[in-house]
Parts: sequence; structure tokens; C-alpha cells
Amino acid sequence: MTTVRKPRVAAAPISWGVCEVPGWGRVLDTPAVLGEMAGLGITATELGPPGYLPRDPGELKALLGGYRLELVGGFLAVALHRDPGAALAEAAASAALFAACGAEVLVLAAASGLAGYDQRPALDAAEWSTLVTTAERIAELAAGHGVKTVLHPHVGTHVETEAEVERFLADSALPLCLDTGHLLIGGTDPVALARRHPSRVGHLHLKDVRGELAAAVRAGELPYTEAVGRGLYVPLGEGDVDIEAMIRFVGEAGYDGWYVLEQDTALGEDSPVDRPGRDVATSLAYLTEITAGLGRK
Repeated sequence: MTTVRKPRVAAAPISWGVCEVPGWGRVLDTPAVLGEMAGLGITATELGPPGYLPRDPGELKALLGGYRLELVGGFLAVALHRDPGAALAEAAASAALFAACGAEVLVLAAASGLAGYDQRPALDAAEWSTLVTTAERIAELAAGHGVKTVLHPHVGTHVETEAEVERFLADSALPLCLDTGHLLIGGTDPVALARRHPSRVGHLHLKDVRGELAAAVRAGELPYTEAVGRGLYVPLGEGDVDIEAMIRFVGEAGYDGWYVLEQDTALGEDSPVDRPGRDVATSLAYLTEITAGLGRK
């Protein structure tokens, strides 16, 4: 029998519609979101966008502690291809906060520098080189705080497509955040990527997506934000990502990091406020069912 460590499961505020993109949608208040996480039995969360949770370590630990939650780390989208000093400064602040709160992971994305994730300019060779170098410098800086940096391939950033993911892996030693939804939307089979590069799986964001909407985004026929509003993301097991294969592969390959339930959700003014919690509960039940069988022959 293969021994597999019990997964460490976390959530993220984006699953409740809390996003850094202006005009994304209705933002639920912090007590409601953290309370629903705790009510589902989740014991850890990522930070969420700037300004949603306190940036003072003492305040943040006290707030999360009130819901029996620990901090995993958080997502940081910065323009790595220009003004490295500004990117390093933002990363330094995040790494220091994470370290002070006992968090482990800085989830780095190569932002385009534009608002939102609906478009991105092309990079030249020099800008790509700067992107890679800046990511490496951020990783070194964060490591000085005891925090691991992972690069998150993400729609609307400069590491989105399969070719860009493979290019980054070839040019950099950083591990990846395997976000099953963003990878598939960008044209990468996340399970195949994990099998090609098992040693580069540093963090997991678990998402499921509707394949036809993902294809429309990939083809440029539908803006990403609009696709999210149309129901691009669905609870785990209800879309076209092979979530079970991913979870089984990384578990049996020895992955011991976080399994973050992290669905990009956008709420309208008339959206049911209990929908995000119901969707996370469905995803959690699906994950629990799969992981209960890990290691069995």
C-alpha cells in the first residue's frame, strides 16, 4: 500500500467573489466569508486581495484566530517585466506579512500592468528576461523570510499559454502553482503538465471549468471577466477538468502542500449570497471523497 499524507485543505476569499479587479462584482463582508469558511470545517485560507483582510500581522492573526483559521499565504500579481524595484518592494511587504503570520507560500503572477485579466500586450525578449530575473529575485527575497514562492500561470498574465508555461519552466527554477482552471483555459492540460514536471508542483489551486466557455476565452471570442459571469467556473467534479486524476497523481507522487479550493467567483447584486458557500461545500465534499481513497490498492 502506498502511504499518502492527508491533504491540507484551504479556501480563498475569491471563491466568495472577493477580487482585486475593479468592477468585478459584489463583495461580501469579511465576517460572512470567514464565518462560512469556518462553518464548512475549513481551517486555513489565503489572504485575498489588498485591503480585504488586515495587513498588520497582529490584527490579521487575531481576526483569523477568531474563526480558527490559519494563513496559507496569498496571491500577488505584479508586473515582473518592468520596474523590478517596485515588484520587489510589493513582494517584500507580502513576504514579511506571511512570515509574521506563519504562512508558507507567496503565489506570484506575472501581471500585464493593465487593469483586470481581459487583455495583455506582447513581451519582447528583453521584457521576458526581466520577468524571469525579477521572479527569481522575489523568490530569493521571500526565502529569506522562510516563505516559498510559486509562479502562478494565469489568464491575462504573461505566463498563460502552454508555450509560456513551458518556457518559464525552462528558463527558471521556480516551482509552479498548478491552478487547474487557469491552466486549462490557457490551453494546458494540468494533469499532463504535472506528469511532465512532478518536481515543479509547488502549490495547488483546485478549480473546475466549463470547457466550452474556456475554449471561447482561449480563442479570444469572450472576455475572461464576462465568461466568469456566465458561469465559467463550477464546483469540483461538475466541469471538464480531470480533478480526480490531478489529485490522485500529485498525492501518489508525494505532494505535501496545500490543496486550495479557489474558484474565481463574481457576484451580481441579485446573486444569492449563499451560493458561494454552497459551491465550496460541494467542492469540499468531492475533494474529501477522492482523497479518502488515496493510497488504497
